Amino acid sequence: MRATLLTLALLVLPAPACAEWQLHPFLGVTFGGDNTFVDLEHAAGRAHLAVGISGLLLGDVIGIEVDIGHMPGFFQTGDQLLLLGSSVSTLTGNVVLAVPRHLTQYTLRPYLVGGAGLMHVRSDQKLPALSFAENLPAIDVGGGVTGFLTKRVGLNWGVRYFRSVGEKAEGPVVVTGQQLSFWRANMALAIRY
Repeated sequence: MRATLLTLALLVLPAPACAEWQLHPFLGVTFGGDNTFVDLEHAAGRAHLAVGISGLLLGDVIGIEVDIGHMPGFFQTGDQLLLLGSSVSTLTGNVVLAVPRHLTQYTLRPYLVGGAGLMHVRSDQKLPALSFAENLPAIDVGGGVTGFLTKRVGLNWGVRYFRSVGEKAEGPVVVTGQQLSFWRANMALAIRY
């Protein structure tokens, strides 16, 4: 029993090392969307382009991250018969738990991430009474891996689930408890400072 606890402690305790800054500009896709907003084209569940950037301060095991994502055309299928434009943007602050650096020096380093922030949901409809723009509190959870090709440059792959946590919607169509959820898969350039 003591040997097991000692082994776990050695794996979890940070090795003497400095925290590192990482910047991850990413390109990705959303999928599996679900919502209670006016979605005339039933497009939220379809794949949409996602772009953004995340900044990360990561120690040996624990880190903090700020993630900014933008998904243009989130409520559109491409024909734009019913909508003039739409988008979803996310801003979250997260806690990151990574496999200790000394165990993954020359391989991919897996991590888990979770946090909270804001989700801005916008849809400009041809019928102005159906248009909306909302800021909703949101949570996100996910994981991924990062591998460095050089001392400073590498690649990152990640998957996250975003979900609004509901709030009263303001506007021409008043509905309480608006919800939006979706998955985002992305690939990023990892830049280490």
